[in-house]
Amino acid sequence: MPTMLPLWLLASLLAVSQTLPFEQKGFWDFTLDDGLPMLNDEEASGAETTSGVPDLDSLTPTFSAMCPFGCHCHLRVVQCSDLGLKAVPKEISPDTTLLDLQNNDISELRRDDFKGLQHLYALVLVNNKISKIHEKAFGPLRKLQKLYISKNHLVEIPPNLPSSLVELRIHDNRIRKVPKGVFSGLRHMNCIEMGGNPLENSGFEPGAFDGLKLNYLRISEAKLTGIPKDLPETLNELHLDHNRIQAIELEDLLRYSKLYRLGLGHNQIRMIENGSLSFLPTLRELHLDNNKLSKVPSGLPDLKLLQVVYLHTNNITKVGVNDFCPVGFGVKRAYYNGISLFNNPVPYWEVQPATFRCVTDRLAIQFGNYKK
Repeated sequence: MPTMLPLWLLASLLAVSQTLPFEQKGFWDFTLDDGLPMLNDEEASGAETTSGVPDLDSLTPTFSAMCPFGCHCHLRVVQCSDLGLKAVPKEISPDTTLLDLQNNDISELRRDDFKGLQHLYALVLVNNKISKIHEKAFGPLRKLQKLYISKNHLVEIPPNLPSSLVELRIHDNRIRKVPKGVFSGLRHMNCIEMGGNPLENSGFEPGAFDGLKLNYLRISEAKLTGIPKDLPETLNELHLDHNRIQAIELEDLLRYSKLYRLGLGHNQIRMIENGSLSFLPTLRELHLDNNKLSKVPSGLPDLKLLQVVYLHTNNITKVGVNDFCPVGFGVKRAYYNGISLFNNPVPYWEVQPATFRCVTDRLAIQFGNYKK
């Protein structure tokens, strides 16, 4: 049974602009900082007029008497979640900056549903039954930066998204195709979460991401068999976990030299071609757990900033003394603080201590627990 989020938690979205996580465990978890320095919305998008916090002083006076029946309204936050609503309610105050409509039964967004809401900053439509969106439904939302429309029945990316948009979360829908031009004009966008859709590699038209300068992209829990081509080369985080990827070929990562984090866990990867990782000079975190690798990928010692490597639950049978650390001194700029190798058929007693000479301490290494 969905529970109603307290108003103070909703309002906190308007007061903080924080980094994006590697793994989102709950709907609101992405507001928490996980410790890795990342660009904020403005730095990543290059936007000068948008901000992580709306300028409340510049907004119109509060229309405190206007609040839809059954909703809770406070400090320009209108919470109408968990009410069984069939449509977007009327009488929403024009000065509203956050509108929460999650966990309802809304099936359609009509042309005038958001009329007059020109100050809206965040719109939450998660867990409804939305399958149809009028092409001009988002027209009035000239200041919208965050649109959360996950867990609905959408079969396509909504048309005519607001040009002010910074963050789009549209995971767990029924989207099979990302056509060219669907993100046209979204020059401030830096985060798209579109996992949990039945997307195959053929579903991405050439040029689908043209013009985007994304910082973060997640296409997990889809039907990908390889790394998609022509993703934005500005990416700092790319998460393709829980797909059907079988191999990483030499040029798959060629254009992603700015990646800090790469998530490829829970795939079917058997082979990573030699030299593939050399295109990722700024990589700090690499997730290759729950695959079918038989050896430690080559090239790890050359990644001077790499700090975390997840290789647990593979078929690795041997760990060489130079698999992780470079030969000599002064080459690696950041020591490892996490290497996971548990649940692999490695005879751990044969691994030489010098193998982990560039690890912060022994607690950073996870061995053992292998079962046939």
